[in-house]
Amino acid sequence: MFSSLRVRLPLLFLAGVVIAGIVTTLIAVQLISDFERTQTLQALRREAAGIATLYSNAVQADFAAASGDSRRAPKFAAKALQNATNDLIYFDGPAVLFPGEKSGLPRINLKKIDWTSAQTLTFQFTPANEPRGLKGDYYAVASPLFVGGKPVGAIVIAKKQTEITGVVDSLVRRLTIAFAFGLLVAGALALYVSRRLVRPLLGLSRAADEVAGGNYEIAVPRRAAGEIGHLSERFEEMAQRLMESEARERNFLMSVSHELRTPLTAIRGHVAALSEGLIDDPEQEARSLEIVGAEAERLQRLVGDILDLAKLDAHRFTVLEEEVGMEHLVERAYETFAEQARNRSIDFSVKMSAKPVIVSDGDRVLQIVDNLLSNAFRATPDGGRIGLELGQTNGTIRVSVEDTGPGIAHDQFERLFRPFVSGDGGGTGLGLAIARELSLALGGKIELWSEVGGGSRFELILPAAEP
Repeated sequence: MFSSLRVRLPLLFLAGVVIAGIVTTLIAVQLISDFERTQTLQALRREAAGIATLYSNAVQADFAAASGDSRRAPKFAAKALQNATNDLIYFDGPAVLFPGEKSGLPRINLKKIDWTSAQTLTFQFTPANEPRGLKGDYYAVASPLFVGGKPVGAIVIAKKQTEITGVVDSLVRRLTIAFAFGLLVAGALALYVSRRLVRPLLGLSRAADEVAGGNYEIAVPRRAAGEIGHLSERFEEMAQRLMESEARERNFLMSVSHELRTPLTAIRGHVAALSEGLIDDPEQEARSLEIVGAEAERLQRLVGDILDLAKLDAHRFTVLEEEVGMEHLVERAYETFAEQARNRSIDFSVKMSAKPVIVSDGDRVLQIVDNLLSNAFRATPDGGRIGLELGQTNGTIRVSVEDTGPGIAHDQFERLFRPFVSGDGGGTGLGLAIARELSLALGGKIELWSEVGGGSRFELILPAAEP
């Protein structure tokens, strides 16, 4: 179950949300706690200073209005001040502020308070004699109490720490509720996103199973956007190319078997006739031997094409480097096809505007030109026209073959150079594929210009020799 991408994606998403929420909550709690503590201590300092001032003024007034030990306690009482501030108020020090009267301030004797220093002190303590409900840890501020300019004690204002932690607890509860609600929303969103992502992937998985089983007519999900949509398009294109490749291989096997069977049948027939003595005419015998030789050469060319294609695919093809006179090479290619042109009444011409010499593999260059010419003669009807031209421009050597065949549609240009594809349905479809791969191996390329009904022009472009 947990190995499924549909489950793992939401869980990973939620895990990230949970970790982020916990970290954010901890930081928020720490910040709020520090802020509340700081604000509380500042408030306690203000209250302690104010109440100390009240009592100091009351004592100073009694000194001015009375004599001896008849000072009266102020009308404001400690209990009223505690209700007003919601804090505990204590007096620390040996002096008796109002002899004979109660000041209302509970006495506290903490050794940590040095009230004689006349400095405000912040500290924490736990009251020992407070009622049960008031027991606990307190934050406290001690502010000195002055009489006649001399410190006679300190006013201590205290607030229970749980009042601060209560604010933090309330914040944590609210954050927990918000986090739980956010987690539900995030879970629903993660589940929705995972389904949107996984559904097309499952479709692609089923399509892959179909392709693995040899069924290329598959339905690929196309509604997915982004990378998955792009993957779906590429997968469909891959399946289409696999189907085309399989069809080409079948056609290739059929073509090769036909191409092999035809010369083999002719060779076997003539050899059988010669061995059985059925041919006694010297001219017929010579003609039979000539046919056997021609068919054997045909077989050799076919096997050579297959071997060349296998070497190119396996990247085991080697290129020789030698000086090649392109003028003589083009003349040789022209002479090879001149007889075929005469027999079919094809206007076969050659034009050479330059006589360059290049450093390349002459046999492979001639093989490319022969393949281009063979393709042109196969496409051109009897009585047509084929032109062979050699030129040099901008540091490149160009050998072009132009014919008056039926032409090629633009969307078929790339397909025509694939192995096992024949434009007219004849041959093995290896010539142009081998020609292009050889041109690339020689550092050049083949370009094609053609229009349906307007003939075709193939051009071999090779780099010129450096001076």
